Amino acid sequence: MSPEGRRRLVMGIVRATVGSLVVGAVAWGAWEVSAVLRDPLAMPEAAKSDRIRSLVLVTDGVLDKEWLARTLAIPPNATLMGTDLMQLRARVLSDTQVISASVSRNFPDTLTVRLSERSPVARLMAQTGGDQPVMLLVARDGVAFAGTGFDAGMVASLPWLDGVKLTRRGERIEAIAGMAAVADLLASAKLEAENLYRTWQVVSVGRLASDSQIEVRTRDGMRVVFGTAEDYLRQIARLDLLMDESTDPTRPLRVVDLSLGAQVPVAYGTAAPTIGERPSAPPARTAAQGALIILPAFSNLQTDAHRGI
Repeated sequence: MSPEGRRRLVMGIVRATVGSLVVGAVAWGAWEVSAVLRDPLAMPEAAKSDRIRSLVLVTDGVLDKEWLARTLAIPPNATLMGTDLMQLRARVLSDTQVISASVSRNFPDTLTVRLSERSPVARLMAQTGGDQPVMLLVARDGVAFAGTGFDAGMVASLPWLDGVKLTRRGERIEAIAGMAAVADLLASAKLEAENLYRTWQVVSVGRLASDSQIEVRTRDGMRVVFGTAEDYLRQIARLDLLMDESTDPTRPLRVVDLSLGAQVPVAYGTAAPTIGERPSAPPARTAAQGALIILPAFSNLQTDAHRGI
């Protein structure tokens, strides 16, 4: 072998040896870190004894650090390595406003919590047994939750949901079926015809499963029926046109059925409704429906007024 060939061979062996040592060192370091994370006893005493001094919250919603501190309920003397992260994550996920969560340690003394939250598209009043009625918010996926941190004006602008039956499974309320269709309708109206959306007071899904229809009741007493088989924007455009053409105050629109396509049956009243009119006495509540009672629409509104929302 020529001198040049021997030199190349030696250099190749050296490079291979150095590369193997580097890979081995990296693998050893990764194993050591993994072992420490698996076994807190392997941590230096200073790291094991460090108390949790800081909470960091990263979220795409409205929950804040005060909510996080209440929910985690970490004892004052808790240490970073002595805290069960899975238990803390379970506490966070117990609030149904939270879709997903992760909890991680950031040495020397910080816990970081990352959340994804639900946003409400409607609201309802619910009652359990003889308890006082409570307002729940409903997300696109049909999950009902108490709602923390949302702007009161935004909540007050949400329509009430009617025609649903809430049932419990363990400690949780089962998701309401069909809410994705309702959310699409409400989003289309708010985006393309906000002047109409602001008048929508109650959205009923009572005939959604059987007839593929969503009924909207406005603040002035009109009922509008939407079909889920046709694009909502077309139906909203037809409604907007009908509203523009209905200018006779002695013949106000009372019923508009947009679920039949281009053929739109309508019914007229005999006098203009009074906006904001309320019944002299609240109607009786519905019968109990399982563990929870859904109050009827006008009872929802009475309760809403009582709350001052």
